[in-house]
Amino acid sequence: MTISTRGAGRAPAVLVLEDGRSFRGHAYGAVGETFGEAVFNTGMTGYQETLTDPSYHRQVVVMTAPHIGNTGVNDEDDESGRIWVAGYVVRDPARIPSNWRSRRSLDEELVGQGVVGISGIDTRALTRHLRERGAMRVGIFSGDALADEATLLARVQQAPEMTGADLAAEVATKEAYVVPAIGAKKFTVAAIDLGIKGMTPHRMAQRGIEVHVLPSTATVEEVYAVGPDGVFLSNGPGDPATVDLTVVKAVLERRTPLFGICFGNQILGRALGFGTYKLKYGHRGINQPVKDRSTGKVEITAHNHGFAVDAPLDKISDTPFGRAEVSHVCLNDNVVEGLRLLDQPAFSVQYHPEAAAGPHDAAYLFDRFTSLMNTAQMEDQRA
Repeated sequence: MTISTRGAGRAPAVLVLEDGRSFRGHAYGAVGETFGEAVFNTGMTGYQETLTDPSYHRQVVVMTAPHIGNTGVNDEDDESGRIWVAGYVVRDPARIPSNWRSRRSLDEELVGQGVVGISGIDTRALTRHLRERGAMRVGIFSGDALADEATLLARVQQAPEMTGADLAAEVATKEAYVVPAIGAKKFTVAAIDLGIKGMTPHRMAQRGIEVHVLPSTATVEEVYAVGPDGVFLSNGPGDPATVDLTVVKAVLERRTPLFGICFGNQILGRALGFGTYKLKYGHRGINQPVKDRSTGKVEITAHNHGFAVDAPLDKISDTPFGRAEVSHVCLNDNVVEGLRLLDQPAFSVQYHPEAAAGPHDAAYLFDRFTSLMNTAQMEDQRA
């Protein structure tokens, strides 16, 4: 149970990892306790977008940049209606926010939303530990939640793991809604919300796309009831092995243009017959180098994923829906970062091209999706 308390920055707090290592610091945000998977994010900016990204549901985020909170919190940059991280870990929180758009401090926002955090710890040492040992369960405790570390460790080890976690329905919209096209409407897209960020349908709307955002539980009939020219699979949290693939396979069978990002990339991969696996510590941040193998271009991209697609890098694969290839690859570790079908209009990437937060290198992917829908429309007209 979390107890939200203002002025908690001086209260003692402890972070306990499931392998027994602990870090002592001060409460940051709400006072109480929280559990999740400890992961680290390498972004130096964009913490507000990170906090409100539904992909971070049930994760305790460690910020590797030492100074966090200097631009405060505004009312424009949220990617959803709430903070989704399970906990927040920073080394040196800003004492006073300084930005013309700031409306309140980050500490105040964390308190207001009941997010338990910790500050004043050696986040470099914690990050190195997670790189060596891998992402793992963690607990943050402060105030009345403090106890001897053996007791706290036992509680951390009882917390659920991320492997096998079915979380998309917990973060997705319960009711369908529409984001209208900006300017003249050119296409209609059914976007399956698995944890979608607000900027994603906006990027499509900027390209004349009317976006129907549907719950993660939407049926094939509900998807096609909106008359889609294309289908979009969003980012989201949890283990992709838990997702029902019925809708994705139906979209591929009907040859409807399809575009997936992050979690959507993993789901497309599984629909094609590839496996997925959990990365040791994942990719999280806004500075990940990815190579587009079709052009040779290297993009700096925004990531948040702990799972990846297990597909061969060195050959074209035969799938139930035609030939497929790995279209993008991470230059740090050769992880699959994108898939492309060669015999029908479907592709996906493992990262976030909407640039919230992050660079704009991958914005062209929305144009690629538009081109696929345009080509499909022209073929239908000729038929």
